Amino acid sequence: MTKNTIEVNTDYDLICVGGGIMSATLALLVKLVKPDLKILILERLEEAGLESSAAWNNAGTGHSALCELNYTPEKGNGEVNCEKAYKICQQFEVSKQFWAYLVEENFISKPKDFINNVPHHSWVTGKDNVAFLKTRFETLKTHFMFEDIEFTTAVNKMKEWFPLIMNERVEDEVMAATRIERGTEMNFGALTQKLFSILETNFDTPIHCNQEVLDIDPDEEVEWSVEIKNTKTKEKQYLDAKHVFIGAGGGSLLLLQKVEIKEKEGYGGFPVSGAWLVCRNEAIINQHFAKVYSKAGPADPPMSTPHLDTRFINGKRELLFGPFAGFSPKFLKEGSNMDLIKSIKMDNIPSMLGAFWHNLPLTKYLVEQVTSSHEDRMDDLRKFVKDAKSEDWEVLLAGQRVQIIKKDDYEGGRLQFGTEVVHSKDGSITALLGASPGASTAVSIMLDVLEIAFPEIVNSEKGKKLLKQIVPLWKTEPTKAVFKNELERCERVLELKDVSSVRL
Repeated sequence: MTKNTIEVNTDYDLICVGGGIMSATLALLVKLVKPDLKILILERLEEAGLESSAAWNNAGTGHSALCELNYTPEKGNGEVNCEKAYKICQQFEVSKQFWAYLVEENFISKPKDFINNVPHHSWVTGKDNVAFLKTRFETLKTHFMFEDIEFTTAVNKMKEWFPLIMNERVEDEVMAATRIERGTEMNFGALTQKLFSILETNFDTPIHCNQEVLDIDPDEEVEWSVEIKNTKTKEKQYLDAKHVFIGAGGGSLLLLQKVEIKEKEGYGGFPVSGAWLVCRNEAIINQHFAKVYSKAGPADPPMSTPHLDTRFINGKRELLFGPFAGFSPKFLKEGSNMDLIKSIKMDNIPSMLGAFWHNLPLTKYLVEQVTSSHEDRMDDLRKFVKDAKSEDWEVLLAGQRVQIIKKDDYEGGRLQFGTEVVHSKDGSITALLGASPGASTAVSIMLDVLEIAFPEIVNSEKGKKLLKQIVPLWKTEPTKAVFKNELERCERVLELKDVSSVRL
């Protein structure tokens, strides 16, 4: 799937930096709507999808706001704001439409390799949290995208939904849960590999690995000159591109800072490492078939939202709990300990200082997480699984994330959760910064990048018609009937209705 030689002195229409789910999605979208465009994909590591897209490095949930409580914050008056949930839910359905299109067109033959049906739950304890969850349920249920959500405070019902969590629970314990059957479990590493295989096999666009991008400079004849180095031979090359997309995960910020565009100014990054508790006892793994998200502590950041997840990785059913956050100065799992220091520039110092000052609780939280022992983590797990035994679980390092820091008129700088596309005024260079929900909404994000970089294609009659076939819900306000029809179509095509093969 990979090549180590690159055609020199060739003008590329698009160079994608990074071999993850974002570059794979963008490159394939471009090729589907304009097959004659010349695309080059560069990856620093040995293979595609080894950083943030890798299955063990991300949460693996099809983030569609069915269970993630941080997407539905509580207002001061006791109401719940569900606007972000509605947006993310539709974005994930756009992703499913793209993948379903690839199956229908025979580009992908086995969707279960990367997507499976696993019900999504929210579960909380305590009187105040139960009241919040009920209000959230009542608000979401009024929207047709969430009308199939269920709510219960009944212990027996929760025993049906997630029996492992309900072991040793007493009848008078105050708790509540919601459930949506159509939730999904994702292996974005496997999906990334499939997308790159399509690009090579059907569009003669292989990914070039062991190629590190050192710099991106303006060019007089074309838009950009891209300097790269082969990490094996140390050979350097200079390539020309009309458009460049920087989709290198945590490494995007450091590369964007080298690009001579004013739009990059003020951006900084806050690196956060992660870890999972992974179950190694098959009997316990088989007691849980669900994704169960709970609520972060009052002073904890959104990234700390605990969840107990059924996963499918490399053909095997797994059970993970976490995430446990930590701190590392690296911007990538395979990065440098100097990354954070290198990212500090004159134009982002006010942003960095402002974000640090206004996020002291986050710093305290990360210090506590870094110093946690295995038993400390097990104690957190026992809030979910009361009889969890330390010998049944082990710690596994997850991926590295870089949260966005940007200028703020009032605070100097603020930490921003989520993703953001930074681009030049003419759209010839784009960069994706940030993290969650990231991969789950990759198709919507990359469609936006496509429109920024190639508006003449997206807005042409041919482009509009083709994109409508590929992703009918993109940039639309669907009716209940349209949403339901598309949901059922994607579930059928992606084989999400047949759960018998994954429950066993």
